[in-house]
Amino acid sequence: MTQHDDGAVTALDLGVAEPLSERTRAYFAKCEEKLGLVPNVLVAYAFDERKLEAFSSFYNELMLGESEIDKLDREIIAVVVSAINHCHYCLTAHGAAVRQLAGDAHFGETIAQNWRAAGLEAKRTAMLDFVVKLTERPDTIVEADRQALRDAGYSNRAIFDIASVAAFFAMSNRVASATDMKPNTDYHAMAR
Repeated sequence: MTQHDDGAVTALDLGVAEPLSERTRAYFAKCEEKLGLVPNVLVAYAFDERKLEAFSSFYNELMLGESEIDKLDREIIAVVVSAINHCHYCLTAHGAAVRQLAGDAHFGETIAQNWRAAGLEAKRTAMLDFVVKLTERPDTIVEADRQALRDAGYSNRAIFDIASVAAFFAMSNRVASATDMKPNTDYHAMAR
């Protein structure tokens, strides 16, 4: 496993399970092949391979699995939630993903800094208005909020996926912040 960064991945420095299972080694090799790195979030969870598997399985299903919400929109949700939560790790990693998927560094930076300045179409704006409310004031979500998404063109299944991605990143942001998770330095230069 190539480590691109110096020092501990988190302030907790829990290390990596020894020895890593063949399955985890293969997963890390696939990350290295596709991304050119093993994301530090995976290394952070690798102290307990059961936790790593649970995290990566849920992440992969939400972010890469079938959905009416395309991959770019899922990454935009991740960045908007992470901006609200001031999550350095996720803003860095998923900001890079938005830049790559959009093919537009300026767009990616604008989403991370202030998505409302990005000049988004009405459908995406409705999605992100919902995501912001769900992140900041989840107890205030009512049927009118879901209906606003339907009116913008989202199905009930899409609404479930939007909420699931936003909720996953709310959790992930908190773990990253609590542990002072360090983003891979390679993310900073990606898609610029």
